[in-house]
Amino acid sequence: MTTNTDEEKINEILTRGVEQIYPRPEMLEERLRSGKKIRLYVGVDPTGAHLHIGHAMQFRKMRQFQDLGHEVILLIGSFTGMIGDPTDKDAARNQLTRKQVLENAATYKKQAGKILNFSGRNAVKIMFNDKWLGKLSFADVVDVASNFTVQQMSERDMFANRIKEGKPVYLHEFLYPLMQGYDSVAMDVDLEIGGSDQTFNMLAGRTLMKAMKQKEKMVLTLELLTNDEGKKMSKSEGGFIALDDAPEDMYGKIMAMADSIILPYFELATDVAREEIEGMKIQLSQGMNPRDLKARLARQIVTMHHSQKDADAAEMHFKTVFQDHEVPTDIREFTVSSEQNIVDVLVASGLTSSKTEARRLIEQKAIKIDGTPVISSEMMIVGSEDGLVLQRGKRQFVRLTK
Repeated sequence: MTTNTDEEKINEILTRGVEQIYPRPEMLEERLRSGKKIRLYVGVDPTGAHLHIGHAMQFRKMRQFQDLGHEVILLIGSFTGMIGDPTDKDAARNQLTRKQVLENAATYKKQAGKILNFSGRNAVKIMFNDKWLGKLSFADVVDVASNFTVQQMSERDMFANRIKEGKPVYLHEFLYPLMQGYDSVAMDVDLEIGGSDQTFNMLAGRTLMKAMKQKEKMVLTLELLTNDEGKKMSKSEGGFIALDDAPEDMYGKIMAMADSIILPYFELATDVAREEIEGMKIQLSQGMNPRDLKARLARQIVTMHHSQKDADAAEMHFKTVFQDHEVPTDIREFTVSSEQNIVDVLVASGLTSSKTEARRLIEQKAIKIDGTPVISSEMMIVGSEDGLVLQRGKRQFVRLTK
């Protein structure tokens, strides 16, 4: 069965958001133009329960291939997620249990389904790498490891830096690229897609495919979404926009971003035409208020991952809370029928994830009751008939009732 070879769509695949294509762009371009089906994948380690806009970039690139008729796989790192990818880490990750990994991945299909098509014709397949990595014998691992040298692993920036600083580098971290590389062998893929920070791991798959399958595997790396300090937005680095964020939270997070990253977000996180983005660049240079473009970006992102109706409501919520400085009318209620410590209420109501975070926010004057900052973590509180408004920061509210 042949695939769609539309020239404009192929050019979009090869260029938009793309940093590098290995071994060379011409190989992938030739394959796409030939009409021959490509088997490709993106891998996600379930180290947390939320997928984010950085993942969405990869999924949108996958969707481009899917729409042309290629075979697309979403690989859940049910084995590698227990180990933890050492990429860009200055210390070893905490290892997770199988139960934790599977719990984290429980809603991945639903989240990714905002972008990928998991049903109907040419549906995206989901695979789990514990199915093969968990079955490798020690002899198998030795065989796979024989294709790499200690020098190759030691030259990786994060390992070299740790060694220089006298920090430990654990043997299982060296083995992570081998495991990711073996995924390509087990699935017999033609192409892997991932962020540019995954280049080393993805190229390990090229090495193993040549050695074990006598086959050229292509690698397509994507640019990374970063903040104004150049740090990537991810589960581990923080500051990310989750795909399952509520529309008003998603909208608010985008409006809180630095002006300098508006255009990169339009380029990497949306499908807005490049010609339009060039026009935005000119408008900004001519004095356009960046806030107006940021609002457009926020509407675009919310619409893409929720709906137009949700984007309208999120925009109205933002204007009400931040521009008119009003408390929204539809905030969640939480019952506090007897006197409780403010820290306990913050955790129980879900406004903070821990008592430590609650105390820190109180110290920063980031917690308010009916608009007045809470000044002591020893404060006792009880709900009221009308409902006290407990507020965290600028956009999170809970109404405390009896």
